[in-house]
Amino acid sequence: MKEEESLVFHEVESFKVLENSDVPLPSLSTAVSYAIIEAAIQRAQDRLLNDNFVPWKFHPRNSDFEPASNASKVYLNRVIIQQNQTDSAAILKPLAGEVNERYTISITSAGVAEITAISSSGILRALDTFTQLFYRHSNNGGVYSPYAPVTITDAPKFAHRGFNMDVARNYYPPSFILHTIEALAWNKFNRLHLHVVDAQSWPLDIPALPLLSKKGAYRTGLSYSSKQLAEIQEYGLYRGVEVIVEIDMPGHTSVVDLAYPGLIAGYNIQPDWPTYAAEPPSGSLKLNSSAVYEFLRILWEDLLPRVSPYSAYFHTGGDEVNTNVYKFDETVRSNASAILQPLLQRFVNYNHDYVRAAGMTPIVWEEMLLQWNLTLGQDVVVQTWRSDEAVAQTVAKGHKVLAGNYKYWYLDCGHGSWTDPSTRATSPFEDYCAPLHNWRYVYSYDPLHSIPANATHLVLGGEVHMWSEQTDPTSFDAVVWPRAAAAAEVLWSGAKDEMGRNRSLVDAGGRLGLWRERLVNRGTGAGVVQMAFCRMVEGGDGEATDCPSV
Repeated sequence: MKEEESLVFHEVESFKVLENSDVPLPSLSTAVSYAIIEAAIQRAQDRLLNDNFVPWKFHPRNSDFEPASNASKVYLNRVIIQQNQTDSAAILKPLAGEVNERYTISITSAGVAEITAISSSGILRALDTFTQLFYRHSNNGGVYSPYAPVTITDAPKFAHRGFNMDVARNYYPPSFILHTIEALAWNKFNRLHLHVVDAQSWPLDIPALPLLSKKGAYRTGLSYSSKQLAEIQEYGLYRGVEVIVEIDMPGHTSVVDLAYPGLIAGYNIQPDWPTYAAEPPSGSLKLNSSAVYEFLRILWEDLLPRVSPYSAYFHTGGDEVNTNVYKFDETVRSNASAILQPLLQRFVNYNHDYVRAAGMTPIVWEEMLLQWNLTLGQDVVVQTWRSDEAVAQTVAKGHKVLAGNYKYWYLDCGHGSWTDPSTRATSPFEDYCAPLHNWRYVYSYDPLHSIPANATHLVLGGEVHMWSEQTDPTSFDAVVWPRAAAAAEVLWSGAKDEMGRNRSLVDAGGRLGLWRERLVNRGTGAGVVQMAFCRMVEGGDGEATDCPSV
């Protein structure tokens, strides 16, 4: 393509190729996976037609950075999408590593684009990248790409690229969860970990246990029906984002007492709640109660068959189990670990048997393995959060692990204490994990730090976390984005480059700033990376800066 030419999408007709039956379409094993690709093609077409992103912040002010209206144009006249293998049944609910997401995009100087991938998931990732190659022209309304001709070959470093969303501390309507899944897909996340219940509320309908949401939700109507949960999972399926449900237990369950009294030990002990819980209200499921096991049986027989068609995993929690609360458990009356450990082992075994019977793989928080030294099945995935050492200790025990050190990837940190000053908070009222983890700090985290080369295969990936004590739908986007996008790049590309060097924060800042503007254009209220001045320099690639550190 000549220097003065630009590749242009200008008229609706130029997109017809995306729907044309004469264009080679993927060979798919099921009607569902075929429908997933068809829907992705339609979304890509809509994006290219309707995104109005003009990247003026990344060029010198008032410069003519766009193609001249009278310049020679090469129209994109054909898009070929080719899937090279038939999807397996695992495509609908894959375990980490079961699906190859590698893809290649090529755009020729003649205006022919070709997208190839092994799986439909690879096609989804490719189409998301493809739409990022184009910008809106501010004068004539056309769409152009400054990058063609180009060839891109890409594949993820980690198979599990997750985002943990707490929808229990504050309520998020289903539409907002769908909004978040959309943004996750754009950022090439492939897992949404839905932390759906906690001590404060139970916003999930369990038809066999109707009082849980009737009395445990913050208000009537603020709970997810069976239909809504299925819609959330299906929405994720169509975007390559597997929705994993977590029911955290035995801790973080005190809300159950509102619906079914007698199952919880030490409910809402005040004012000395810190002795009995990580945060109020205190309370944990009793560990040696036949009534609790009957409750669990009913819960699992209702919930697990409903979520299993959409997910290969189910998270049974297990973090922050407080021993002191079991002094109030009449079936135990002890806070001694030696007494509690075998009871906890039985409890976890019982739950995991149900998860496996439903065709899913259990996930637990790290304490179950590293603090309580439970014997876990080799299939169990251990989610770490407290340190890099926890990742190393988990793989040393031969278990698959998810990384996500709270000192880097907890996005709720640094917003100050949310407890009232009459309890533990003192000036300057910081939270336990302050300061706020800015995007550079998020980007600097390496999930493979200190992991020996012969054990890196056990690190499936990681998750970035958004706990919602101080976040709700009004503030969520600005708190999460674009910091979560920095984590997404680490999970997709790795923390090191091809030479084993830490990736450049300067280069990342330009990419992240550009990407933030595109997110905002698409309706995601992402926070600002930098003031516009910093990137309005010659070059226009977003990497040059007038705001270097000194």
